[in-house]
Amino acid sequence: MSRAQINMLEGSLVGPIFQFAIPVAMIGILQQMFNTADIMVLGRFVGTEALAAVGNNAPVIGVLVNLFLGISLGANVLIARKLGGGRLKEASEAIHTTVLMAGLTGLFILVVGEIFAGPLMGWMGVPLEVREASELYLRVYLLGMPGMTLYDFLSAIYRSHGNVRTPLLSLVTASIVNIAGNLLAVFLGFGLAGVVTVTAIANYISSGLLLRLLRYEHGVLHFYPGAIRVRMEDIKEILRVGVPAGIQGMVFNFSNLVIQSAINSEGSLAMAASAAAYVLEINTYPFINAFGQAVTTFTSQNFGAGNIKRCLNVVKKGLTLNFGFTCFLTVLVFLAARPFLEVFGLEPDAMELGMMRVHIIIGFYFLSSIYESLAASMRGFGNSLAPALGMLVSIVGTRMLWLATVYEADPTFRNIMWCYPLSWFAADVLIGGLFVREMGKQKRLAKI
Repeated sequence: MSRAQINMLEGSLVGPIFQFAIPVAMIGILQQMFNTADIMVLGRFVGTEALAAVGNNAPVIGVLVNLFLGISLGANVLIARKLGGGRLKEASEAIHTTVLMAGLTGLFILVVGEIFAGPLMGWMGVPLEVREASELYLRVYLLGMPGMTLYDFLSAIYRSHGNVRTPLLSLVTASIVNIAGNLLAVFLGFGLAGVVTVTAIANYISSGLLLRLLRYEHGVLHFYPGAIRVRMEDIKEILRVGVPAGIQGMVFNFSNLVIQSAINSEGSLAMAASAAAYVLEINTYPFINAFGQAVTTFTSQNFGAGNIKRCLNVVKKGLTLNFGFTCFLTVLVFLAARPFLEVFGLEPDAMELGMMRVHIIIGFYFLSSIYESLAASMRGFGNSLAPALGMLVSIVGTRMLWLATVYEADPTFRNIMWCYPLSWFAADVLIGGLFVREMGKQKRLAKI
């Protein structure tokens, strides 16, 4: 076993889960840094209109990206299960199938996104003064989507093998290029178009590096283009696990589009405040998601090895670590929030709206750590549909109901924000019930 590979099948779980989760979280943060760098550079050196254009597109990009992030999760589960069961030849075949799917889905997301970019601006009610800039940003950003999608699938391959260091290092390189390129684009006077073009190029750098490294790996991870085949059994399994998770993420972000429309109706100050505060959120939530990914991958490998008792221990340790680390991060964010938001040059009224968003949303992030960990364990067993449906009903349903009733009766920025923690609590209750049922099923099958 290489030094970069984490042993998921034997020994203590606390240390290995941390070893896995922290680099995965850093990958998530660095990916968000592409968007964060755009927001900070444009907000500081170009103006409020450009800042609003970027922030307005965050939910749109999330809808597109999360569908295929979910599908890549299916690849992660499939490959990890085969590796845990010692079926190395089958794992290699699944890896080559995954690379093929990555290329096809990347092209698909590009085409669909470009077709609907214009209509989305009108549907979301983007103010006329920022509509042209918002559409330009989205269209150019979409050109980099195949690179981003390929990176996510390749990263899933490495994660399934217990190697989270290699994807992190390739993304660090691309992030440095992105930040330096953004500043250069502004210095040369290319503005919004120049900044987002650099971001699109950086996506291809991260995936290109990872693909080249995979090409020169030894053993089961070795990628040989001539070995790519259409293996329907693997594709069906990836889609069976990945599509429900992807649709969940897509619809989850669809609800954020509706929320963004409500924020847009509050005016440009609310839009700018949300865009700035959102940067803190997207650089905190990756830790919650990373511990969830650790639970999924560790569970998948041990399930493949037939060790159900260790699978149950994985979710116990993973949930405890996720909850505790989230509470720790919340304290740090509260201490740093106001100085951080000042970097964006917000007007005083916008600053207060931004702080309100931070306190309401990040203050209740610990609720997200619960349902994320429980749902992650179920996906590790190959049951992706139940948690996906559970989250759609609880999170999306609660948010839509809240906006249609409470917000409609009292349309304030504060009432928009409260739909987030209320939906997370609903998810904890429903996903918790589904998890208990799934564990009962696995115990009966294993005769524990």
